[in-house]
Amino acid sequence: MKLRVSAHRETAIPMGDFNGAEYIGINEVPSPRANNARKVSVLPLVFLIFYEVSGGPFGVEDTVQAAGPLLALLGFLIFPFIWSIPEALITAEMGTMFPENGGYVVWVSSALGPYWGFQQGWMKWLSGVIDNALYPVMFLDYLKSAIPALGGGLPRTIAVLALTVVLTYMNYRGLTIVGWVAVSLGVLSILPFVVMGLISIPKIRPERWLVADVRSVDWNLYLNTLFWNLNYWDSISTLAGEVHNPKKTLPKALFYAVILVVLSYFFPLLIGTGAVPLQRDLWTDGYFSDIAKMLGGVWLRVWIQGAAAMSNMGMFVAEMSSDSFQLLGMAERGMLPEFFAKRSRYGTPLLGILFSASGVVLLSWLSFQEIVAAENFLYCFGMILEFIAFVWLRIKCPNAPRPFKIPGGTVGAILLCIPPAILICVVLAFSSMKVMVVSLVAVAIGLVMQPCLKFIEKKRWLKFSVSSDLPDITTHGSLLR
Repeated sequence: MKLRVSAHRETAIPMGDFNGAEYIGINEVPSPRANNARKVSVLPLVFLIFYEVSGGPFGVEDTVQAAGPLLALLGFLIFPFIWSIPEALITAEMGTMFPENGGYVVWVSSALGPYWGFQQGWMKWLSGVIDNALYPVMFLDYLKSAIPALGGGLPRTIAVLALTVVLTYMNYRGLTIVGWVAVSLGVLSILPFVVMGLISIPKIRPERWLVADVRSVDWNLYLNTLFWNLNYWDSISTLAGEVHNPKKTLPKALFYAVILVVLSYFFPLLIGTGAVPLQRDLWTDGYFSDIAKMLGGVWLRVWIQGAAAMSNMGMFVAEMSSDSFQLLGMAERGMLPEFFAKRSRYGTPLLGILFSASGVVLLSWLSFQEIVAAENFLYCFGMILEFIAFVWLRIKCPNAPRPFKIPGGTVGAILLCIPPAILICVVLAFSSMKVMVVSLVAVAIGLVMQPCLKFIEKKRWLKFSVSSDLPDITTHGSLLR
């Protein structure tokens, strides 16, 4: 890799002075990662996004418990327009504007300066690792009805560690493998719900979809579950440097992924709430396997449980890929020590994978609801910085090349951010005090960590390097210096 100490940068292209020049990313020069055989194409990218965001209907059950069938169904129809589509559009524009592995870290650094870029990276990486800690928990929750020993104690701990090691090794072997594994797992995860839908047709009672009791809604659980199931569209931006022709591939993949995600949530919920008498207290993580047994028998239940296991495997490898390549991208920008930029012989960020896997193991003892609430809180802070960066870059660099540009100008950009910004405020307002305190402590650690790393760099205790192949995003006009 072409790395050098940040104090000795060569002349670079200022962000505000592109003048139509093509963005030259680090992955477009001869290097191990420029091998097109290892680049991710449209179909694997669609399923990587699918697993970054969704992975299928596993985990949506709590919306029915919290709010009943009607609000659960409406939530997965309306929420994408408020949150998912705006976030996917912003990711398409910013990801093609900065097609490198730093992703949203680079967006925020370009608009607000490296200090806030680091905060974005810290909060998003931490929320991603917290998110990944969910998947071993969900995996075992679906299997514990068939294997009761996995419900707790030493067997569960051993199972979490073994699962983490196996899936971490898959990430080590390369993103192309992860992408095609995601395609295979995606097909196998969705297929049993197609079969369950066909079996359920004679038992569907449409009036069951209309059940609602606003007075008994658990708004905290409802909103957190919706938010968790329909966010993380921007995570794919940290893999932009590994994508074949990202300026065209990324927007196309996001478009198809939005459709796939919404359908994978809505139709299983339609089946489950319409074909089975409502018992709200039973609608919790793993309930789709019980519905499968009621509708088709033990064989369908086992199939759903297997699909849930595969889905959680897919979500784990996709999230870990995003988290580890984010650390690599931050190191290539000189925000982290140089050793985070080192790649394995498969082109994967070895230390980023190990750090992310360690975080998963440490956090996997938390409950499903605690993990979701904590990661949502941190994710909200990161999204606020993204929205500010998106709008500010429209104002600061209106003529910078944007291979994909959301229409409407600066006013349109601001209007696009208003509904999700309001939603962020609502989600934060419903957070419990415990989650709020823990999350704010995590934010405070990031505020202190960046100056500490700069001090370490100044003392030359560790080597920090900036890639010579990346354009300068800090030369002109940072909002905060």
